[in-house]
Amino acid sequence: MKRNLGRSNIGISAIGMGCWAIGGEWKFDTQAAGWGAVNDLESTAAIRAAVEMGITFFDTAANYGAGHSEVILGKALGTDRSKVVIATKFGYGVDEARKVVSGIYCSPNDIRSSCTDSLKRLQTDYIDLFQLHVGDYPITAAPEVRETLEQLVQEGLIRAYGWSTDDTARAEVFANGNNCAAIQHQQNIFEDNAPMLELVERHHLSSINRGPLGMGILTGKFSNGASFEQSDVRHVSPEWMAYFKNGQPNAVWLTKLEGIREILCAGGRTLAQGSLAWLLARSDQTIPIPGFRTVKQVQENAAVLEQGALSTLQMEEITVLLQGK
Repeated sequence: MKRNLGRSNIGISAIGMGCWAIGGEWKFDTQAAGWGAVNDLESTAAIRAAVEMGITFFDTAANYGAGHSEVILGKALGTDRSKVVIATKFGYGVDEARKVVSGIYCSPNDIRSSCTDSLKRLQTDYIDLFQLHVGDYPITAAPEVRETLEQLVQEGLIRAYGWSTDDTARAEVFANGNNCAAIQHQQNIFEDNAPMLELVERHHLSSINRGPLGMGILTGKFSNGASFEQSDVRHVSPEWMAYFKNGQPNAVWLTKLEGIREILCAGGRTLAQGSLAWLLARSDQTIPIPGFRTVKQVQENAAVLEQGALSTLQMEEITVLLQGK
């Protein structure tokens, strides 16, 4: 199952892999922002498994592990780099040695420096999709960022660009750029951003869906509670996080999930697969990017490429059930 990356001629798998979790431990200012300790060998094996199962889209960021995610992804892909599409992000200051990310750096020179650093970590000479990571960056300053990205496209350092933001007004600024290909935004079965989907469809952009599995809660594995390391962002449960509160799964979400479990799991799907299949059915532009830390997780999620999207009837049934909650 394949889709185009927005209005570019770049073909990608309909599901990508999000590389936040494999970055390991890091901090945003003083707060834990990673997913806890990781095993780099397992991360590498998982990336290789994804490629073997037909995944051709990987989304990372300079932030993730303060550069570590990019390093692992670049090493793991190796000579297969030309067979896949890499998306990464910029906009913050990255201290690789201290594993700390802080400050906003979006001047033309900052963007170029970030691009150069990401190219080195990824062991490549071009980035397929370069995304602004600062979701609330001032809209009045966004055109300058867009023009710098257009220049990087002309220079061959990037192929396309996008913005990771949940704000449609900001997304519209980038959408008007010639080489904008995608908007990355929060999107899952319980957080449906209909206005953003309307925007990307109107501009023929890709809707890259972060949080497609609610950081694990939509897999059902936290139905009996959760226990996370202190270095795991889910233990911290920052204010923006709807999935977990005080380190525990959102009870409202768990109740809703049980109400639609039967439909999501129809045909032998797991809850995770059903949740991803819902996103694929939601719009022709959606590209879910579930996170991963193990080969098993990759294999489960990548199987959706063969299973396909939910049916129209299943989508309608889920809508009716959720409206009753």
